[in-house]
Amino acid sequence: MTQFLPANLLALFAPRDPLPYLPPPVPKHTNEVCTLSGIGQFVNMFEDPDNTPAPQKVPTRAEKKESKRKEKDAVQKERIEEDVQYWDPHNDDNATGDAFKTVFVSRINYDTREDKLRREFEEFGYIRKIHMVRDKKTGKPRGYAFIEYESEKGMRAAFKYGDGRKIDGRRVVVDIERGRTVKNWRPRRFGGGLGGTRIGPPDMNITHSGRVDPRQYQEKLARAQRVRERELNVNGEAEERDRSKSRDKTADEKDRDKSERRSSRERSRERRGGSRERGRDDDRDRRRDDRDDRRRDDRDRDRDRDRDRRRDRDRRDRDRDRDRRDRDRDRDRDRDRDRDRDRERERSDRDRDRDRDKDRERDPKKTIDDEDRSIAKKDESAIMDESYTEAPMANA
Repeated sequence: MTQFLPANLLALFAPRDPLPYLPPPVPKHTNEVCTLSGIGQFVNMFEDPDNTPAPQKVPTRAEKKESKRKEKDAVQKERIEEDVQYWDPHNDDNATGDAFKTVFVSRINYDTREDKLRREFEEFGYIRKIHMVRDKKTGKPRGYAFIEYESEKGMRAAFKYGDGRKIDGRRVVVDIERGRTVKNWRPRRFGGGLGGTRIGPPDMNITHSGRVDPRQYQEKLARAQRVRERELNVNGEAEERDRSKSRDKTADEKDRDKSERRSSRERSRERRGGSRERGRDDDRDRRRDDRDDRRRDDRDRDRDRDRDRRRDRDRRDRDRDRDRRDRDRDRDRDRDRDRDRDRERERSDRDRDRDRDKDRERDPKKTIDDEDRSIAKKDESAIMDESYTEAPMANA
């Protein structure tokens, strides 16, 4: 059948050309053994031990971090010392009131307005002025203000009872104005202040609201400094020890350390079954501690909520009593006004009757004509009223 196919299709079934012959490849590498020689001929090229420089100590990562922090603190301290020379609170244009009648309020909600702050602190005394500090560029509040009272009594009451009050969801801190009353006082931006929220790590900072005893956060600051120095010394010694050990170790010692680490892992894996009970006890203690912490937090939260609710209830009662007194005062004023109006009307009626009686005694005929004229006028007005009332009924 294939002989009947055309040539173009027969070409598809034709065999390929045979592969060309190539000689076998020659190996590039031989198995010749390299001869080893000593280093005696190179000894005279070594460096003289007397001229060898002493090894340089490379700082560790913790030491580099600590040195960088110290440099930054030094620059910041120098800048603060330059700025504090031009700071004079007694010549401040914004501080114009009496410093001994002024309180400092911080940690204010940024959405709190001046009228809300006035309502909260007006119960301690009459407020003369409130100065809420704002950013000079953006005009947004910075979260603290100065309140000046009319008397020192109001200032002392706000200092004693206003600290820790919750305003718009945040508890404020109330303190005296220390810039013009305490000698050599520095604010927070110049390295001073009494706050304890930025001492160091989160576990060292003070997180509760209200005023803080300076000794409390100074002790925490000293403790944080000691911990930092101890960690720095321990890390530096450990890294130096590890580097020296790694340099001095030989290949056999490294193999021995590796085998010891492997055997310690196996022992720990075997002990894991026996330490399961101990881990379960630790988990139980940890859960009990967490439960106690949650219960304590819930109790504190309930106490705060009850105190806020009690304060709100007292405020509502005071507002209700004030509204009741205002309403009673308005009612009494309206009653007195109505009574005075009735008395005035009765007095005018008596005066009119007295004048009429005098006129009747003086001229009886004229008095009768006036009475007839008034009666006729009343009848005419009554007829007009009847006509006005009948017209709409006829139209309907």
